[in-house]
Amino acid sequence: MTGRSREEAKEYVLKTAKEHDVKFIRLWFTDILGILKSFAITVEELEGALEEGMGFDGSSIQGFARIDESDMVAMPDPDTFQLLPWRPREHRAVSRMFADILRPGGKPFEGDPRYVLKQNLRRAADLGYTFYVGPELEYFYFRDSKGTEPLDQGGYFDLTPLDAAIEMRKETVLQLEEMGIGVEYSHHEVAASQHEIDMRYTDALTMADNVMTYRLVVKEVAIKFGVSATFMPKPVYGINGSGMHVHQSLFKGDKNAFFDAKDPYHLSKEAKSYIAGLLKYAPEITAVCNQWVNSYKRLVPGYEAPVYQSWARRNRSDLIRVPEYRPGREKATRIEFRSPDPACNPYLAFSVMLAAGLEGIKNGYEPPAPIEENVYEMSAEERKKRGIGTLPASLLEAIQLTENSKVVREALGDHVFEAFIQNKKIEWDEYRSQVTEYELNRYLPIL
Repeated sequence: MTGRSREEAKEYVLKTAKEHDVKFIRLWFTDILGILKSFAITVEELEGALEEGMGFDGSSIQGFARIDESDMVAMPDPDTFQLLPWRPREHRAVSRMFADILRPGGKPFEGDPRYVLKQNLRRAADLGYTFYVGPELEYFYFRDSKGTEPLDQGGYFDLTPLDAAIEMRKETVLQLEEMGIGVEYSHHEVAASQHEIDMRYTDALTMADNVMTYRLVVKEVAIKFGVSATFMPKPVYGINGSGMHVHQSLFKGDKNAFFDAKDPYHLSKEAKSYIAGLLKYAPEITAVCNQWVNSYKRLVPGYEAPVYQSWARRNRSDLIRVPEYRPGREKATRIEFRSPDPACNPYLAFSVMLAAGLEGIKNGYEPPAPIEENVYEMSAEERKKRGIGTLPASLLEAIQLTENSKVVREALGDHVFEAFIQNKKIEWDEYRSQVTEYELNRYLPIL
């Protein structure tokens, strides 16, 4: 977030567009599923758009509006103005801005995921908190978008021979940085042809915009190299899927509200209540953090994805991990929520995580004892005895839990909540009526 006023930001946009000979400006926003939408305006319309927004028809956008209320206004956020590095600069550059969606009278549209996140951040701000997040998004490179042929056979942190993947990662990092997105790490992940680029911790609204930009940049660079990139949670049977571990903390001004020097885990009472809230409501928010039928092929025991409601410091089989504290790094004290996948809608996912954590703080919830043993190796009886619950095992189960969740309804607002549930039920019905290759191979010869 910048310290500029909106007027100063508008002046900066107009000046920069002129200096770089920008011809087209793309206005970006997302539907409720987190699919990036865009339309372009010309530089001649830019000043008017910054003042009054641009009208468009929202009737065909998922969860946006009924036919009788289809007129929408996209109001550009001048703080998000960036040149698109993959577009040629010599013959009129192209830039982008994220837009907030308004009703024709200028009132924020409650079906806009960016507005939903802003509302939740406002609730946190009313309690004195700023919400910071640092998601780690994994993804795969494949030869093309029609199959899952990997580009390499590397593993976690492997330095594979200088191949397309290393060059693509490098190019992706450079393009992200050109668009003002700080990058901390980039490395090969556990599975063949799986990679991860970690963006630098920042406030949740900026980060949700950054996640949308990151996913597009990764795909654009892959296309440039003649291959395909995907954030599909589980594209290949038998190997790890792709997750989006979300590091998160609350700050009060400059002070990390999660840090307490006297606690053995260096966690404040607020941090522990936040963990307790996130653990308690994790099953209810799963449909939002893992919103596709395919998400539940990743959330199975044995492939690094956490499925049990537990927390700990060192243990990577837990749903919530507390990275070890290093002296002098109080601001880095945080918790890591490990179940979300990179194909979620980041605006809604950050909203429900924050809402669950704040509910824990508001009610003073106490977390259960941390579990440092491997939860996967425990018997079902032992997990039951220790009160370790599990996440939903299918999209249907997840929808049913979310549908009855007061916390999720409040976090998303009625419009998005109802449209989201309805959309997911349709997806489940379409999926369950399919006849899969697995069924044909298994049953056709014997039945």
